[in-house]
Amino acid sequence: MASNTSLLFATVTLLLDSCNALYELKSCTNEIVLFFLNGETKLGSDCCNAVEVITTDCWPAMLTSLGFTPEETNVLRGNCQPLNSGGSSSPAPSSPVKL
Repeated sequence: MASNTSLLFATVTLLLDSCNALYELKSCTNEIVLFFLNGETKLGSDCCNAVEVITTDCWPAMLTSLGFTPEETNVLRGNCQPLNSGGSSSPAPSSPVKL
């Protein structure tokens, strides 16, 4: 009985996380559109977290079902990966470099 309760709790938690990620993705739609239009905008950490949760924990093809191509999904994930991995990438310069 305890294992059934644990499984149910894990399933409900995953469902809630997926719903929250979808809601967050909806709130960063403008950010994603600008990202694809000018290619220079970096997505914020909340938006990247939503992309990561949706594509890894919920349903990997969910972004495709929302209208993103598989290539766009890969670009979003690739852009967000350094933010979510906590890797040791080089920090961004604090001010523009003068030549």
